[in-house]
Amino acid sequence: MESQHYFSAQPAGPDTRRPLSVVLAGARRDLVTSSGLFSPDGVDKGTAILLDAVPDPQGRRLLDIGCGWGPIALTMALKAPDAEVYAVDVNERCVALTAENAARLGLGNVAAGTPDAVDGSLVFDTIWSNPPIRIGKQELHALLLDWLPRLAPDGRAWLVVQKNLGADSLQRWLAGELAGGFTVRRAETSKSFRIIEVHRAG
Repeated sequence: MESQHYFSAQPAGPDTRRPLSVVLAGARRDLVTSSGLFSPDGVDKGTAILLDAVPDPQGRRLLDIGCGWGPIALTMALKAPDAEVYAVDVNERCVALTAENAARLGLGNVAAGTPDAVDGSLVFDTIWSNPPIRIGKQELHALLLDWLPRLAPDGRAWLVVQKNLGADSLQRWLAGELAGGFTVRRAETSKSFRIIEVHRAG
């Protein structure tokens, strides 16, 4: 069940850790989760489709926008152990969980934090995200325009968006807003989800 509070910095409900066993990067991982965050009981369908569809992350600096308990960031770190992985979320409980889960997996290359904790001068070679569509169009657009222009030259972002939540209109909007050096395309359709790829020219 989605919580209306998981987009808050400090979500409602007790922060009670409980075990979470999931498959990430092809192996079973024993992690922890809590309440007050998106998909607390496992990898949601959209994220699973994203992780199955995208090529392995490229480059030295990687970003997960809206990290939740960490499935995307942890997968990035497992697949690219020599890269720096930044996991951002406005929800401080998510940030703490992602950091704790990275530590459980021995991943020292994950930096979890709120968006304002990330150095504004950093650019990213690969961005993966299951963006928080339900925060509303204005907030979503602001979020994406904060991060996608920070793709490095020849960098790529991969976003998974449910078709009935506006994937096609979001793709068109991104193509207009990021015109000039960026290419936006639908990379794949799986079930009711689209994978949108944003590529910055080298």
